[in-house]
Amino acid sequence: MTIEQQIVSTALQAVKELYGQEVPEKMVQLQKTKREFEGNLTLVVFPFLKMSHKKPEETAQELGEYICRNCSAIASFNVVKGFLNLVIAPEAWLALLNDIDADPKYGEKPVTEASPLVMIEYSSPNTNKPLHLGHVRNNLLGWSLAQIMEANGNRVVKTNIVNDRGIHICKSMLAWLKFGNGETPETSGKKGDHLIGDYYVAFDKHYREEVAQLKAQYIAEGMNDEEAEKKAKEESPLIKEAHEMLVKWEQGDPEVRALWKKMNDWVYAGFDETYKALGVGFDKIYYESNTYLVGKKKVEEGLEKGLFFRKDDNSVWADLTDEGLDQKLLLRSDGTSVYMTQDIGTAEMRFADFPIDKMIYVVGNEQNYHFQVLSILLDRLGFKWGKELVHFSYGMVELPNGKMKSREGTVVDADDLIAAMIADARQTSEELGKFSDMSEEERAEIARIVGLGALKYFILKVDARKNMLFNPEESIDFNGNTGPFIQYTYARIRSILRKAEAEGTVIPAQLATTMPLNEKEIELIQKMNEFGAAVEQAGKDYSPSGIANYCYELTKAFNQFYHDYSILGAASADEKVVRLVLARNVAKTLRNGMALLGIEVPERM
Repeated sequence: MTIEQQIVSTALQAVKELYGQEVPEKMVQLQKTKREFEGNLTLVVFPFLKMSHKKPEETAQELGEYICRNCSAIASFNVVKGFLNLVIAPEAWLALLNDIDADPKYGEKPVTEASPLVMIEYSSPNTNKPLHLGHVRNNLLGWSLAQIMEANGNRVVKTNIVNDRGIHICKSMLAWLKFGNGETPETSGKKGDHLIGDYYVAFDKHYREEVAQLKAQYIAEGMNDEEAEKKAKEESPLIKEAHEMLVKWEQGDPEVRALWKKMNDWVYAGFDETYKALGVGFDKIYYESNTYLVGKKKVEEGLEKGLFFRKDDNSVWADLTDEGLDQKLLLRSDGTSVYMTQDIGTAEMRFADFPIDKMIYVVGNEQNYHFQVLSILLDRLGFKWGKELVHFSYGMVELPNGKMKSREGTVVDADDLIAAMIADARQTSEELGKFSDMSEEERAEIARIVGLGALKYFILKVDARKNMLFNPEESIDFNGNTGPFIQYTYARIRSILRKAEAEGTVIPAQLATTMPLNEKEIELIQKMNEFGAAVEQAGKDYSPSGIANYCYELTKAFNQFYHDYSILGAASADEKVVRLVLARNVAKTLRNGMALLGIEVPERM
């Protein structure tokens, strides 16, 4: 039983014996004691005043005396108005430190076969271009969320839905056919996703040129500017050809399908490299080219059941006006599907594959309305988690020079970003002299760990719901609220533990409860004990930033302790052993906390 559980149990007994009332556990509110008062945990007394019929101070005094008599974890107490400040006994802290030390995953809940199954969808790339900074935020949030949900005792399935069909894919294909001269990733020396992205840009360039020529012609023929532009965009031979290709694809034309498969395979190989470099992956990947047909079928079933309706032009709609929303298109008049249809199809396929209890979609906040609608539609179609689906909505990533825009060339490519972060980490580490006496191989590995740690932490420490400004220069700093600061602290602790081992210091399997403890050491034990609450809260809020904040706070607390007290040079052997056990568990908690963010920690720096 934890210290908190012991106090809560004794407080419930106290209320029953003193005031003859049985109250629910949630009425016992414990919080950390404010710095200006003596104590470690504070019990809020106000909820019990109706039962005691006494003043706050008297009630707190009575409860304090009872708890102090009957709970061995409490050494003393003091009363400040309606707050009962409890001082935890040193033996209880040492017992808690032993508990933390004995559990490699202290603060995390175990996963069993009976645990709820949570599916998390993230990434969702298009096969016409490489991954960019916006995708990086999405992937890091999705991966971290998966680790946090698992640490809260859930079985987790990580999934990706790839947008591999549609007019934008045909644009890249057509451009490659027209302008590619048979170029491949091998002949060009480019990653497949970059190569195909280049042809998507090439299509746009040629299309704009065609539109400009046609527009000038139509204006010369007497059209106004707006009409000329509209007609030019419709009549462009290139866009017409792309639409023809899409129709052929939909009809299963063997040539078009073979080209589509070849080019998509190049892209997937490129994506895999990026995912590997980022340290993320998936348990199951779905493709829109498979899901859209399943979605069509599901919508047609809903139509038969009277859940949807057909308009005169043959299009199929859902009427959501009774939910305070509008009508939503599900199938176009020509029978082709829209994104919503594809999402219904994907849900159907997933539900057939997995017994999902909760579904979380990691998608940007520009899709808030889409998921509001999807939730209602899935519920109508009978998916048990439809109404409760979670849209983990996150803000956009902005750059110091403004928003990212694909067509204006301000997109930050994911591969370039990863490479730049690793290079910057290497340069900074060399300048600070952190690479002395290391082999080239070790330098490269630490640069990779620190560079990616800086990138991931910088992105994940921000509340996901907010837009964020990404400034790489601020992220690689060995001081302040950064990944490298936490990584460096971990490496420093590991160095101390190696020195202690080299000196022949023996750490017992369990600390005696008579060992010496000072206030700063108690603060560290208390801080480590809060890891479980931080993990639980991050799971409730779907918030990696809560974990990042916890890791930073624990790092600061340890560095303050290390500044004030020597570990290896402690005044007595007992003090030295206690501090080594403390340090070892701070390192473990940091390693586990950073792992929930998908961040590695180096053994030396």
